[in-house]
Amino acid sequence: MEDQFTRALIEETKRRLFDEGITRIIICLNKLTLEQIWWRPNEHSNSIGNLTLHLCGNVRQWILSGIGAQEDIRTRDQEFDQRAAIDKEILINDLHKLEQEVRMVLDQIQPSELLKKRLVQNIYEESALSILIHVVEHFSYHVGQISWITKMQLDIDLGYYEGQDLG
Repeated sequence: MEDQFTRALIEETKRRLFDEGITRIIICLNKLTLEQIWWRPNEHSNSIGNLTLHLCGNVRQWILSGIGAQEDIRTRDQEFDQRAAIDKEILINDLHKLEQEVRMVLDQIQPSELLKKRLVQNIYEESALSILIHVVEHFSYHVGQISWITKMQLDIDLGYYEGQDLG
């Protein structure tokens, strides 16, 4: 039963991060120009480009380092300070690379490791379970921002649920 729960949690994490989250970010990136990707309404707001960099950094830090015990090389401030436009193909490639790396770590999680505490960001002591919940929640939050910014700039329906009967 413990193994079934772990596998279900891992598969749901993958679905939310990759099938929904990364897929939606790429849909938005592909609809926007480079200028639109890096547009920000003011200095206290983030561009889609900055949010994409931030999500890659956050997931790497929390899952690859926190759970996968890889070296934490994140420089969080740079994710938000980036002003020079990075090409959308590079951002998309970074998202695909992130997915590959995270899948490898997720596939190695054992039921006995879910409640084991780990240090994240040199501050937080979190279990693998809480890390996964945090990452899915945090990722979804920023995907919503990316979607809103895209809709606001283009005045379009992004078609996330196209062809699905949600009634």
